[in-house]
This record gives sequence, C-alpha cells and structure tokens, in this order.
Amino acid sequence: MTERFASPGTRAEVEEGAALTPRFGPDGLVACIAVDAQDGRVLMLAHMNAEALARSLETGEAWYWSRSRGELWHKGATSGQIQRIVEMRVDCDQDALLIRVEVGGDGGCCHTGRRSCFYRAVARDPATGAVALVPADPDR
Repeated sequence: MTERFASPGTRAEVEEGAALTPRFGPDGLVACIAVDAQDGRVLMLAHMNAEALARSLETGEAWYWSRSRGELWHKGATSGQIQRIVEMRVDCDQDALLIRVEVGGDGGCCHTGRRSCFYRAVARDPATGAVALVPADPDR
C-alpha cells in the first residue's frame, strides 16, 4: 500500500527535500520509535505500514501494524493509552520515524503494564562474559 506516498526520489531529494517519501522495507514496514513528548523517554518501538502512517497523519493519533497479529492497530483503542502525536520526525534516509506523543489513560505503553517497553537492560559480567537481563533504571 505504499501508493499512498510518492516513491523516494534521488538521494538528495530524500535527504534534503521537503516531500515525505518513506522507504518501507521489503515487508512493507517502517520502524517507528515513540517517545514521551514531555520528558523524551523512549516508550516503545513499533512498525507502520503505509495505511498506519496515513491514518496517523490524518488522525493525529498513533496507528501501527502489528506484526504478531498481522493487522492494523490503533494504539490505545482498548487500553485507553491513546498516543496523541505532538511531532513526527523522519530520519535522513526516510526509513525510520520518531514520534513525540502524549499518552492517554494511565500513561503506559507496554502490554506488560509498564510505562515503557524498554524496562530491562542488557548486562555483561566482565569476569565471566555471561549476559543477563536486569531491571533498567525507570527514570532513564
């Protein structure tokens, strides 16, 4: 469904131009990072297809493509954690999005009940080389 957006042009047009021409991957998706509009905390990483991106732009609320369910997903439709988009940015080659959002409901974003999906840190023991997941600092 990438026909909703023009195909990317030259490198200069993609990197310096004013047209949104997202570069969807072979799976038809582009990565989207959602951060809290107030404090900049990374809340989640999800994916958008052309329809999800178009609906996000039209409604001002975040829509994603659920890879696990294989369907369009309006974030917060059932949980109340609607993500109102304050700003949307695109990276230099237009294959990733960053949205600054205000989250409704209880302010959470993760299906585990946490505010952020990034609640664990990867730690490596320098003595043994063992790698483990440990609780991340909730304020970072």
